[in-house]
Parts: sequence; C-alpha cells; structure tokens
Amino acid sequence: MTGAQAVVTSLEKEGVTTVFGYPGAAICPVYDCLAKSPICHILVRQEQNAGHAAAAYGRISGRPGVCIATSGPGALNLLTALATAYMDSVPLVAITGQVSSELLGRDVFQEADITGAAEPFTKHSFLVKNAADLPRIFKEAFYLASTGRPGPVLIDLPVDVQKGELDFAYPEAVSIRGYNPSTRANPLQLRRVAQAISQARRPVICAGGGVFSAGAKGRMRDFSEGCQIPVVTTMMGLGLMPSDHPLYFGMLGSFGCSAANYAIRHSDLLILIGARAGDRAMGQPGVVEKRTRIVHIDIDPAEIHKNMEASIPLVADAHLALEQLCECCGPLDTGRWLAELREKKGAGASFSDREGFVNPHRLVAHLSGRLDDDGIYVADVGLNQLWSARSAQIREGRFLTSGGMGTMGYALPAAMGARLASDAGQVVAVMGDGGFQMSMQELATFVQHDIPVKMVVLRNDCLGLVRQIQKQEYGGHYEAVELGGSPDFAALAQVYGIESMTISDNSQIEEAVEALLAGEQSFLLQCLISPDEPA
Repeated sequence: MTGAQAVVTSLEKEGVTTVFGYPGAAICPVYDCLAKSPICHILVRQEQNAGHAAAAYGRISGRPGVCIATSGPGALNLLTALATAYMDSVPLVAITGQVSSELLGRDVFQEADITGAAEPFTKHSFLVKNAADLPRIFKEAFYLASTGRPGPVLIDLPVDVQKGELDFAYPEAVSIRGYNPSTRANPLQLRRVAQAISQARRPVICAGGGVFSAGAKGRMRDFSEGCQIPVVTTMMGLGLMPSDHPLYFGMLGSFGCSAANYAIRHSDLLILIGARAGDRAMGQPGVVEKRTRIVHIDIDPAEIHKNMEASIPLVADAHLALEQLCECCGPLDTGRWLAELREKKGAGASFSDREGFVNPHRLVAHLSGRLDDDGIYVADVGLNQLWSARSAQIREGRFLTSGGMGTMGYALPAAMGARLASDAGQVVAVMGDGGFQMSMQELATFVQHDIPVKMVVLRNDCLGLVRQIQKQEYGGHYEAVELGGSPDFAALAQVYGIESMTISDNSQIEEAVEALLAGEQSFLLQCLISPDEPA
C-alpha cells in the first residue's frame, strides 16, 4: 500500500473514529485515502481550532485526539494548540503534510521546519523519511502521547513519503529505548507517605489535572472519604470532586476560594497529586514549604521540586499510588479540622449587582446548576474563566479550560471536540466577547457537521482581565482593551441559522438558561456584563 494508505490504516488500527483538520496540497494524498475510510473528518475553519478540538476530544475520551494540517502556514497554525495541550498534559497526535524530502531546507513554497518549531511544545516529533517506517512511527506516537505524562506528539509527512510504497504490518507492541515511565510507587517512599498521613491532624489534598489524566478521579474520592481528608483543587482539577461534596473546599490560588487557600495555609500536611503548584495556584510556595510538610505525587519526576520543595516525593501513576494508599491508610481524626474549614466555606463570597447588566456569578451558578449531572462546562480564558471557576457547580461532569497556557479562543473548538467525544447530551461553552471573536468562524463547522453546542457569550465590550490589570496597576490608563466595532453576536448566530437570545438583567437569567438548554440544537446566549465587573 502507499504511505498515505498506511497513515489512514494506522489511525483505524488505533481505534480513531474522528479527526479534525484542514487540508492543503502537501497532505492531499492522506485526505484522498481518508475519503475512503469510516473515520469521520471534521473540517474546521482554522488549523489551531483543529488542535483545540482534538485536545478536548482526548481529554474527554481518554484516548489521543487527532488533528491534521498541511505544510507551512497550516502546520504553523497548530503551534498554539500544541503548546496548550503540552502545558495541560493532554494526549494529542498531530499530523502535518510536508514538502517532498529532496526539497527540504531549500525554502520552497510552503516549507516550514515544523518539527523544529514544535520541539518545545511536544513530547516527541517525527519527520518521516521512509514510508516503511510509518506503522512503527504511528504505534510509537500514540503510545508516547498516552503513557507517562500525556502530551502532544507530532508526525510530519513529506509528500513523497505519503506516495511511497510499503508492505504494511502494524506492530502489536512498542519498545522505545530510553522511554520507560515509572508507574508504581517506590515501596519505601510509599510507607513514608502513609506514615506522614497517619501522623497528620490537619491534612489537605491538593489535586490537579494529572488525576484526570491517570483516570484516578474515583480512586482519589475513595482515598479522601476513607481517610476523611479535605480536598482542594487547582483550576485543572475542577470536577474531581462534586462541588457540594462535604470534603471539597474549592479551587485554591489567587482567584480561588478563601476556604481552599485557608486550608493550604493552615494544614500540617499538604498532599499534592498530579499538580505542578504553578504560580496562579501557589502564590508563595516558599512560605508553604517552611510551615507545612509536603507530599508530592506525580508521574513526571521533573515536576517534583520544580515549583515547591517536597518533603516526601513519590514518582508514580496517581491511580496506582492512590490505590495503594487506600489499602494502607485508615480514617483520621479530622473532625475539628473539617469543622473549621466548613465554617470558612460557609462564609462564601458576596457579589454586587449592577443595573442594566447581568451578574456573571449568578448566571454561571444558575447555568451550571441546571446542567445534567454529567454535563460538560467549557470555559475560555479571561474574566469569564475566573467567574466560571469560582461559581460553576460541577457534579459528575467535567470542567474544561486552558490552564497552563491561558489560550483565548479555546472554548468554542474545545466544546466541539468534547461534544463529539462524549455521550453526554449537554456541552456548554462560556466565553468572553474577546475569546469568542478569536474562533467564532467555527459556528460554520457546527452547522456543517450538525454538532450541537450551547454557547454563552459574556459581553463586556472589552478585554476584561487586561482592563482590570490596567485599572489596578496602571492608574486606569486604558490602552488597546476596548472592543469597539464588535457585532451583535446574537444576530450573528442567527445568520448561521443558530437560535439566540440577548439578556441584560438578572431577572432574565432563569428564562434564558431554560431556552439555552432546551432541545438538542445549538443555541447562543449573549449576556451583557458591566465592563467594571471584577474577577
């Protein structure tokens, strides 16, 4: 068979059923074969959105998502999506077309060194030089993307390789020299962790997105409940515990809940699981290190000690480590500690209403409360992300957002990928008007491929978070943050044949959310928000 046929057959062997992409001349051989395959191809309107959609598909399905682009500008448009997936440890396989091998390095039409450009943002990249290597490379790519700490892998395909001939035989196993991620915990370190837990009186678990990556959500809940240890999460860990769970105390960090930050400050044992303790989550790691004993469980040894010194490091798969801890740790006497945290949580936060505008916290709380238990909430980046993280009520569903990279325009294509990967009937994308305008061309993709997504645009006619920074740190000198000239987004949706509504008062929230969630079709709700509404 040809190399292009080998590419498509390899995808089928890996169980791929959906890919996201945008064709071009240098990837046409693959697309010609893809047309004869049962794999569903979703034509996005910009390559970056193919990457975000595939990444969200991977986060929900637990298997690597797949995106495809052509050479040069098509491949380069994937870079932001690759970096976003890399920072958030998302399994992704990106396939790019490339100019013919004999022309590499000669600056021919639409040539770009994509493997070199993507090197900082991928677990590994392959520039395929021989069609006979394709089955092995695809097997390795999917294995690399999904094992150890998940992440994006890039496969660059010169046109001549796609047209080359090979005898196809797909490998049954993978053996990569030098790649052997540690999954089981060191027994001695595990005993030290168990001993530290047994001695703690004010322990707290801080869980991040790595718990989702390990498929350890249920096991972490078992551990917390079995030992009666309170849980806080990073933004990437939102949804690991139901928002109303008696042992859950919210998201920590500079934009987090007071109860969660109080728990970190006053704990005597901090158990970090699948979290890197980044600056947004842990503003003063040095202070925490001095007063609290720290256990850090992560499959990536590079993350341990990077941002926060760990008293007891444990390099292991989170699911296996938690399974072992559940076996050797029993209930702790944390009644007084939990009562103290519940008192802090009960205080809550107060939000002021503004006449002629919707309060975003009220909207988010009501919207998330009306979602099905397994509904998926996708937040963009900016103030909308912070309002969502603080006020969304997540039960058994997921909260998706761009955490490490903070990529605006993420929510719309990510909601597309999540919807196609999920059996859940409800996927809602919540965006600011800045982020929405970075990817609103994908409304056409929703319509063309009949992908039902519920959309909420929180419109304040400015880049809200940047405006807030300019207000607080630069004396209210606003520069390049006003989004003048933006269209009526509800009217724009209707041009695409998507139902829509606009609200400007809290009294309209209930009716609007009912309209948004009714039926199976896409719907866009535009909510007018005060530009002075803070994070």
